[in-house]
Amino acid sequence: MASFRQMTESRELKVGTYVGQFASPGFGRILKSAGCQFAVVDMEHSGFSFETIKDVLGQLHDVGIASVTRPPSQSAHHLARLCDIGAQGVVPPMLSTVEQARACLDAIKYAPEGKRGCAFGIAHDDYNALVPADALKAGNARTSFVPLIETAEGVKNADAIAAIDGVDCLWIGHTDLSVSLGIPGDYNAARFKDAVATVMAAARRHSKSVGRLIGSPEEAARVYGEGVDFICYLGDTWLLQKALRDGFEGIRGAIGDAPIAGGATS
Repeated sequence: MASFRQMTESRELKVGTYVGQFASPGFGRILKSAGCQFAVVDMEHSGFSFETIKDVLGQLHDVGIASVTRPPSQSAHHLARLCDIGAQGVVPPMLSTVEQARACLDAIKYAPEGKRGCAFGIAHDDYNALVPADALKAGNARTSFVPLIETAEGVKNADAIAAIDGVDCLWIGHTDLSVSLGIPGDYNAARFKDAVATVMAAARRHSKSVGRLIGSPEEAARVYGEGVDFICYLGDTWLLQKALRDGFEGIRGAIGDAPIAGGATS
């Protein structure tokens, strides 16, 4: 299985999805059967506990799906704990400055690259006993750092953040970014497009991957053409809603003028 960090070594297309609602047994196999290559697992907005995240990551990794996990905050104890329970990488929210980026790297990397506390032979090591020196090296090599650029300040500092050794990928948080720019949801505004272009230029300049959540194949083709190589297609909740909505509309359209129980539905 290619880890998330290994995937960042090329600019080839990678397709995945967001996980923030469902953690039932078999979910990883469902994603795998659909051709999913990676998943963004969310703690910031999902309500998932660390115990749930541990189960979800195990499901994904067991079937060969790479992962990056969005912690509830940039706090060192959140980041380090995620790494200990098996996160291949972290995408801390509202990453806006070089100082914040370096603090996050300190939390997820072992010495000499960081200050992460040591606990070996547990989930992140697949419960294998390793010589400490080997465990330190292997842990640093597999753990990926993905700053979530979703503020105007983050855009301003995108080049300096991308230049940091240890940053593997920049992720564009388009909704929060539009809010930070004062144009909530207006993704066609020149201000938003300029901000995205700034992040993309920083990634190109420093040979870093870029990820982004998209809502349609057409949008995926557009952002891939701009240089986004991690294409995150919708998420578990929205995909279920979309499939049901499309199916119900298709059923009603195929049947025609049949009366609808309960009247019109939204």
